[in-house]
Amino acid sequence: MVISIARQAALCAALGLAGLAATASAATLKIGTEGGYPPWSMVDASGKVTGFDADVGHALCKKLDMKCRFVVQAFDSLIPALQAERFDLVISGMSVTAERAKVIAFSIPYATEDSAFVLPQGDALLKAADPKALMAGLAGKTVGVQSGTTQGAYLQKYAPDLKLKTYETQDQMQMDLSAGRLDATFSEVTPQSQFLDTTGKGKFALADAVVKSSADPDILGLGIGAGINQKNTELKAKVDKALCELIADGTIKSSSTKWFGVDLSNYAACKK
Repeated sequence: MVISIARQAALCAALGLAGLAATASAATLKIGTEGGYPPWSMVDASGKVTGFDADVGHALCKKLDMKCRFVVQAFDSLIPALQAERFDLVISGMSVTAERAKVIAFSIPYATEDSAFVLPQGDALLKAADPKALMAGLAGKTVGVQSGTTQGAYLQKYAPDLKLKTYETQDQMQMDLSAGRLDATFSEVTPQSQFLDTTGKGKFALADAVVKSSADPDILGLGIGAGINQKNTELKAKVDKALCELIADGTIKSSSTKWFGVDLSNYAACKK
């Protein structure tokens, strides 16, 4: 009988510990992000994820009373990993598009962002009248984009005559531009501006003709949102509510102006 009671006590203790572990697990929000897309998502020397995406993630976790855990991997592998339930959310400057929405769910688009070309200083195409004229001028030239992005899909549709070269990260793409292996790069305005403020300063410039996010919503998307597994409808509802609160209380605006110098908040997303 003593042995039986001891075993029962041990079993109860084990179950209690298991329950505590499950609770701890449930209280952790695993967030997939790229970590190589400044100033949206970067990893510092200590391995800490920083940038606008990190700020949004931490603010969400605080609202949801959960602990954040970031999982860093290549951008074009984030959606397959989310589908495989390796994390709960993707927060990585990801545009909400109809094509992506076929395989994952999205939160409300909490930010908006346009796209632009970067070319060498003095290039005549910097002053092109509009994106159409700029892309026509790039026919036969090599343009870098990040793999899996809406910018690559946009150029495939609207500029089939240029030579498209894809890269896993922005850093790799910008290094090739600096080395003269690319004639131009095409990405969102904020990471392009970050490059021009640092290693590309004085050597390259942003083209005047900016491609608005509204130019082709089917390809460029409806704004930047958090990717969510389609099975997790409860989490989507909670994330949407929290993001609307973060837009309303100015948290998104504060982080955006800190990292980009402008407010990218999508105020229209939460209007009834």
